[in-house]
Amino acid sequence: MKQFDIITEADARALTRDEIVTLARGGHVTPLAKDTLRERHVTVLIDGVTTEHDARLIPAADIRRVAIASDHSGRALRAALVGVLRGRGVAVDDLGTHTAAPVDYPDMAALVATAVARGEADAGIVIDGAGIGSAIAANKVNGIRAAMATSETIARYSRQHNGANVLTLGATLLSHDEAKAIVTTWISTPMTEARYVARLAKIADLERRG
Repeated sequence: MKQFDIITEADARALTRDEIVTLARGGHVTPLAKDTLRERHVTVLIDGVTTEHDARLIPAADIRRVAIASDHSGRALRAALVGVLRGRGVAVDDLGTHTAAPVDYPDMAALVATAVARGEADAGIVIDGAGIGSAIAANKVNGIRAAMATSETIARYSRQHNGANVLTLGATLLSHDEAKAIVTTWISTPMTEARYVARLAKIADLERRG
């Protein structure tokens, strides 16, 4: 991995697309170089921290507001989780559904994913029968990395390694206690390693190619 004290425009143009380089603490990237690095999707690590360009991909470590929604099959579980989240001091935007009438999971997933993508919530939770369909739907929204979890281990990995900003759950697969434990683990796990952020930049690049 190449190391720099300063990255100039000439240095930036010599780097290959998607390359990862390191910048010394107190180092400098010139304004023109920043533009070129952004165009080439080069990740610059500074003592384990990425540049501002890639730092925006890191999910919020301190989750203060959650958008949550469910289809008709997940209403009871959603209500239980809203109580858990608010009990932890997390602000909750409960987006429904609020009646027993059937609704389609893509519509509910879209509500949550859009709120997270717009920065209206730090993270999102969607519940349907199995959680799979909601994950597929939410992941169609640019900037969303939705993961379906059936255990605390998967929940932790989805945040720590994959930077998930939306969690999906299956109301028919989990007890309320299991779901509460999964949500508690998920919202408490930050993404801390720069090497994982570099991989998120590659995922973002796939979205752009889309």
